[in-house]
Amino acid sequence: MARAPRSILHRRRLGADAAEGVAVLDCVSRADGAGLRLFCRAGVAAGSFDPAPRRGCLTIEEMRPVAGALMVVARGPQGRPLALADGGRLRPAPNPPETALLAGRNCLFGLRLEESAETVAEWLGYHATRHGATGALIVNRAPPGGAGPDADADAFAARLAERLAGLPGLTVVLVDSPVPLGKPETGPENHPFLAPDAPGKDRMTPPAPDPWRAPLGEGLLHEAMKWRFLAEARAVLCLDVTDILALPEDAAAPTAFDLCEAAASGVVLLAGRRAYPWRIRKGAAARFADHLCRQFDNRRGMARWGAAPARAGLERTWRLTRVAYARPDPGGIVPFWRAMALRVPGHAPSVLAPKTSLIEDPGLLRLAEEAFGHRPIRPPASSPRPAPAAAAEAGRTCIVTTMKNEGPFILEWLAHHRAIGVEDFLIYTNDCTDGTDRMLEMLQRKGLVQHRENPFRAMPGLKPQHAALQAAESEPVIRDCGWAICMDVDEFINIKIGDGTLAALYEAMGEANMISLTWRLFGNADVVAYEDRFVTEQFTLCAPELIRKPHQAWGFKTLFRNIDIYKKLGVHRPKGLRPDLWDQVRWLNGSGRPMPREIFRNGWRSTLETYGYDWVQLNHYAVRSVESFLVKRDRGRVNHVDRDQGLNYWFRMNHNAERETSILRLVPRARAEFDRLMADPEIRAAHLAAVAAHRERIAALMQRESYALLHRELAGARMRRLSRMLHHFGAAVFGAGPDVIPADLHERDLPADFFFTIRHEGDARH
Repeated sequence: MARAPRSILHRRRLGADAAEGVAVLDCVSRADGAGLRLFCRAGVAAGSFDPAPRRGCLTIEEMRPVAGALMVVARGPQGRPLALADGGRLRPAPNPPETALLAGRNCLFGLRLEESAETVAEWLGYHATRHGATGALIVNRAPPGGAGPDADADAFAARLAERLAGLPGLTVVLVDSPVPLGKPETGPENHPFLAPDAPGKDRMTPPAPDPWRAPLGEGLLHEAMKWRFLAEARAVLCLDVTDILALPEDAAAPTAFDLCEAAASGVVLLAGRRAYPWRIRKGAAARFADHLCRQFDNRRGMARWGAAPARAGLERTWRLTRVAYARPDPGGIVPFWRAMALRVPGHAPSVLAPKTSLIEDPGLLRLAEEAFGHRPIRPPASSPRPAPAAAAEAGRTCIVTTMKNEGPFILEWLAHHRAIGVEDFLIYTNDCTDGTDRMLEMLQRKGLVQHRENPFRAMPGLKPQHAALQAAESEPVIRDCGWAICMDVDEFINIKIGDGTLAALYEAMGEANMISLTWRLFGNADVVAYEDRFVTEQFTLCAPELIRKPHQAWGFKTLFRNIDIYKKLGVHRPKGLRPDLWDQVRWLNGSGRPMPREIFRNGWRSTLETYGYDWVQLNHYAVRSVESFLVKRDRGRVNHVDRDQGLNYWFRMNHNAERETSILRLVPRARAEFDRLMADPEIRAAHLAAVAAHRERIAALMQRESYALLHRELAGARMRRLSRMLHHFGAAVFGAGPDVIPADLHERDLPADFFFTIRHEGDARH
C-alpha cells in the first residue's frame, strides 16, 4: 500500500516596498512574462501614475481602485519601469507567479496574527481530515519582537513544519509580511476592546493604534495572493486561522470545496458565527474544541467566501469578505465558527462575551467530541421554577420601590395600584424628613405594605436603589410572589384593556411571562403650585406616543413572572438571564406583541419596532408641579445620586405636547380605595402631616435665592412653551440643556418639520 505523501511547507515573503514614494504591497509578473501586476498599499491613488504612453516604460492597461488601494496592470518587456504622474519612474521588483505550488488543490486562505503553531496545525489538520483540504496559503501578519515561542517568524515556521509532519498530503505556503497590514489608526484586534461582543467597553481604555495587530487594512492582499499563488487552485476558502468550518452532518455530502466547483458563479458564501468557551480548564491553553457556546441573541455574523478560481473568473477581484461582482450560489451557504478565545487570547470567556448570552450549541459540542476527541467544560443546566403556565394563574403581584420624602403622594399611588389588583408592596426608604418613613411603618402595622430601611450604607459601592433591589431578593414577599415589578411612586400602571385591572391584563397575556410598560412622560400641565389633589387628575398633558428623544422617553419598566428565568431584580427589568432558558422567555410589549430576543438580556428602552401603548403603559409623572419639583430637587435621586435634578432634568422630562386622559377611567376605583384608607384616623393624620411638611419645605426653599430663581425660570413663558416643542430637538440638545436653544426660539412660529441640534458630549451640569 502506497504511503501518503508528506506535507510540505514553503516559505515566501511579501514584496512590499516604498520606492519613489509609492507604497507597494506586492508585485507579480504576468504569467506570460510580458508585464506585471502591481498591488499598491492603502492610500495610493490612481493619480500617482501616468497612464499615457511613455517611451521606455510599461504600458498601463488598467488601474483598479480596491478598498482605498490601487492595482496597476501593465504590459511590456520585463525590467521596464512604470511612469509616475510627477515625471518619475517606479521600478518594481516583481515576484514570479508560483501558482503551480497549489494548482488543483483545495486550499485554505487565512491570515495569522499571533496564533500558535499548535493552533494553526490543528486548523490545518481538521480541515484536511474532515473537509478535504489539500493545501493552504497563510499570510503571517505577526509583528517583529513579540513574546512567546512563536513570536519569531523563523521559530513559528519551524514549529509549524514539525507539526505538519503528522498531516499527510498538504502543501502549505507561509507568506511573511515585512510591513504591518492593519489599519494604522486602530488598536489590535486581539484586544478585548475590538472583540465585537465584549461587555463593558464604555469602561475600557481604548488600546493605542497598532498597525501590526489591527484589523486588516490592506484591501488588495487577497487579490495579490490570488495572482501570485492561488490562480490555479481547484477551490479556495477564505478563512482565518481562528475560523473553522462546521462539522458536516453527512460525511458523504459534498465538501465546501466541491460546492465552489459546482456553483454556477464559482462562488459560495461562508457564513460565520462567533463561538466561545464556557470555561477553559486551569493551566490549559484554549483550543478550538473548547468553543462550545454561541450567543442566543446575536443574529449578525461574518461573511467570507469560497471560490473556484477558474469557474469564478480570475478578473473578479478577491477581497476579504467577497469576490467582486460574483453572486454566491444561494443553495451553497457554508457555515463556519470563529473561535474567539483563540482570536483574542489570554482572557476569560466572560471578558469576550456576557455569560448571560452564551448557550451551548449542539453542533459545537459534536465538533469538540467527534472531531477533536475533547470534553469541553459545559455550562450548567437550568430549569424554571414550576408554576402554572397561564399568566392569570401566577399568583400575587408585588411592587418593590424606593422612596425619600414622598409622603404627600403615597396614598394616591397605593390606592391606585391596590384598586387595579396589586396585593403586595415592598418599600425601602432612607433619610426621610417629611414623615414618609413613619407613615410607611404605620401602613405596615395595618398590613398594607412591607417597609424596610434602605441598607445602602452597609453595602459599599451600591446606590440606594440598587442596594434596595439586592436586599429585596431575599424577602419572602418577593420570593413568594407570582408577578413582580420594580417601579417608583411617580409611576402609575395604566391598563387600557378590559376593566383596567391586572386580572384583565394577565388574561389577555395568555402564557406570556413578561410585559413591558413603556413610559409616557407627563409634564406639569402648566401647574405651578402644589395642591393636595390626585396627580392623575391634575397632570394630563404628556409626550406623544411616537417620541424617540430624549432617550428616557421610551424607557420601560417590566412586569415579570417570578419563575427564576432571571437571577435578580433590576431597575427597569429583571437581570441575569439564565441563558439556557432564553427560549422560555415570553415577553410582550405594551400592545401585546412579542419582544425580540435582542432585548432579553439588558434592554430597557423601547424602539420604533418595540414600543406599544395599546394594552398598558406606565404614566410617569416625573416633575409634577413646579413647587413639588423644588422639593424633588432638594431631596436628590435614589439611583443617579451624583446627578442634579435642576433645569436640564425639568427640560428633558416636562412634556406637555398633548392631552392623554385614559387613566381617568380608573380614578373612581382609586378614589374609593383612597377614601377607605383616609377613613382610618391614623392614616388620615399621617397623610395630612406629610402634606403640611411638603408645604413647609416649599416655603423654606423659596427663601433661598437659587431656588427662587429656578422657580421663576420653570414657571416662566419660555419653559412652558419649550415643553410643547421638545419633538423639534435632537438628542444633543437634551444632553446640553435648554441654554443652548436660541433665546427667542419659543416665540417663533416653527414649521412642523423644524429640527434643531448641536454638537455636544455629556450632560449639562444644572
